[in-house]
Amino acid sequence: MTRIISIINHKGGVGKTSSTIAIGASLNLHKKKVLLIDLDAQANLTQSLGFNETEKSIYGALKGQYALPTYEKKKGFDIVPSTLDLTAAEIELSSEAGREFLLKELIAPIKNNYDYILIDCPPALGLLTLNALTASTDIIIPVESQYLALQGMAKLMDIVNKVQSRLNKDLKIMGILVTKYEVRQTLDRNIVEVINNTFGDKVFKTYIRKNIAIAEAPTQGVDIFEYNDNSSGAEDYKKITKEIMKL
Repeated sequence: MTRIISIINHKGGVGKTSSTIAIGASLNLHKKKVLLIDLDAQANLTQSLGFNETEKSIYGALKGQYALPTYEKKKGFDIVPSTLDLTAAEIELSSEAGREFLLKELIAPIKNNYDYILIDCPPALGLLTLNALTASTDIIIPVESQYLALQGMAKLMDIVNKVQSRLNKDLKIMGILVTKYEVRQTLDRNIVEVINNTFGDKVFKTYIRKNIAIAEAPTQGVDIFEYNDNSSGAEDYKKITKEIMKL
């Protein structure tokens, strides 16, 4: 069965895009067929993988202009690019019948071509995020190991619960992913303790450590493994991927 995973947190800067790319690339290293969907109008995932200009994007597909456009990054590793035009989608699609199911319907014809489909969600809890959650089998929530990390989590969980009860009863929280972790910092360790106490076994055992290679890889249009396979970032995402594949 194809796993469709939304990477979601309405707080920006927590590592959603970096995690989507790295997890997808790592799954591909395990010979899994992977599709990444950039559902953020900032198009950071699209640009990070070197797709700066594409004829078609997720925006046109959501508008019903064409089928979901997929572009190959490498064998078994495709992306659906985004564009700044997607900022208008929330308003333009608000009157569409069944508007929460648009992405699910677009994914349906190609779903079986992939083992994993990862959706990089926007930092908001609007219509696009609802589409992602409605289309997904699972969600991963990246949480930065910082003081304000848990602020707003109650609202996020409320949205997830409503989607589960009204739109997608099969949606599951795969895990909470701690990012930008600095083991030498007492505050980071304290915040992680709070996260574990709050979410228990839903927290992934591996934490993503702060690592400059994670930030540098997008400047070259490649994933962390192509950029520096020996970095701590690459090591951590390999471990996370093994956890994901066991779930």
